[in-house]
Amino acid sequence: MDIALVVLAAGKGTRMNSDLPKVLHPLAGAPLLIHAMQAGASLSPLHTVVVAGHGADAVRAAVLDHDPATHVVEQIEQLGTAHAAAQARDTLKSFDGTAIVLFGDTPFVHPDTLAAMVQAQADYDVVVLGFEAADPARYGRLVMADDILEKIVEFKDATDAERAITICNSGVIACNSALLFDLIDEIGNDNAAQEYYLPDVVGLARARGLKATVVRCDESETLGINTRAELASAEAAFQARARQQAFEDGVTMPAPDTVYFAFDTVIGRDTVVEPHVVFAPGVTVESGATIRAFSHLEGCHVARGGVIGPYARLRPGTELSENVRVGNFVEMKNARIGTGTKVNHLSYIGDATLGERTNVGAGTITCNYDGVMKHHTHIGDDVFIGSNTMLVAPVHIGDHAMTGSGSVITSDVEPEALALARAPQIEKPGMAKKLFAMLKAKKAQQQRGS
Repeated sequence: MDIALVVLAAGKGTRMNSDLPKVLHPLAGAPLLIHAMQAGASLSPLHTVVVAGHGADAVRAAVLDHDPATHVVEQIEQLGTAHAAAQARDTLKSFDGTAIVLFGDTPFVHPDTLAAMVQAQADYDVVVLGFEAADPARYGRLVMADDILEKIVEFKDATDAERAITICNSGVIACNSALLFDLIDEIGNDNAAQEYYLPDVVGLARARGLKATVVRCDESETLGINTRAELASAEAAFQARARQQAFEDGVTMPAPDTVYFAFDTVIGRDTVVEPHVVFAPGVTVESGATIRAFSHLEGCHVARGGVIGPYARLRPGTELSENVRVGNFVEMKNARIGTGTKVNHLSYIGDATLGERTNVGAGTITCNYDGVMKHHTHIGDDVFIGSNTMLVAPVHIGDHAMTGSGSVITSDVEPEALALARAPQIEKPGMAKKLFAMLKAKKAQQQRGS
């Protein structure tokens, strides 16, 4: 069955008290909206339409950065959810398949739940996602007759019998695209807010003799984010699920509550993640690695057997081959590191390629930025870089070469050579004793004057 997604993302989110559109607030390193889009992407939709409104330019930029093929349309006036969904009409005018309406501030709808809605849509004209609410007071009720959904009743309009119903409306709907827009055309705005509400399509469909039903999910999937407190709760819920999934995937975490995952973190089995590690977006760690405490990884790849940290920072573009050691207070950015290479202490490696089995001494820096341009450092195989070496890029260090500690390397070093670039040591006998005497006398004079 052909699928189209319509993701509603036009709301301002007043209760967030923020200049940032609500759907762009981050959850596990990605905007709420991207989580909703990813859930729908599991269905391989032919079209994805995001309806933007408040902060439309920022929403459009975030959406297209995530998926340039997505259509972004704008709801100039926010006149309700049905009016928002109607903005996708022109984009989907030639589409003949199932449209699923999602919400950009509801990040946890599971792909399997959406697949169940698609399956149900083969037998029913309208499919609504419902859930059993622990506290149903503020939700619209789904009034059922066996498997048929008769209508959706808002709490304020419900009878006592209808208020006793605990199956509630999530707002997510699946329907044939052409039928959906046809039903939306019939929706009125005779209500206090004078808005057009998408749940009204159910009553209109039933009035035509069409069939509607409900697919049920856990209440946690329908969690909508309206406040910063709810965003924090959603983050906690995401992290709890991510940690449990990591355990099931064979990852060891001695202090799981201190480890934070991004929405796309991938970690192989038999990897050990020590306390207080943060995975920002774009990280893949292969099996059998060790990520030591207080390390921060983003946009990088760690191959098998790698040992990272403690207190290491891997930034975007870092690619580590097997059995690489990255030690304490080492930062890497846009660096490719060969098999068995070690960068163990207090070093910065940026815009660089390091070969295999190379050892980088403490305090080494690739001086990659001249104030305007970035430049590349290349270090070959089996190289020994002495402690406190400054590698002024662009520079190439050949295989089996060595640099002396404290050197400032400004030109290429040929293979097997030793490069020394530091001022000669000068020693003046007795001068330290004389200098201390002069300084002590000066200090005593200052104290008498005060």
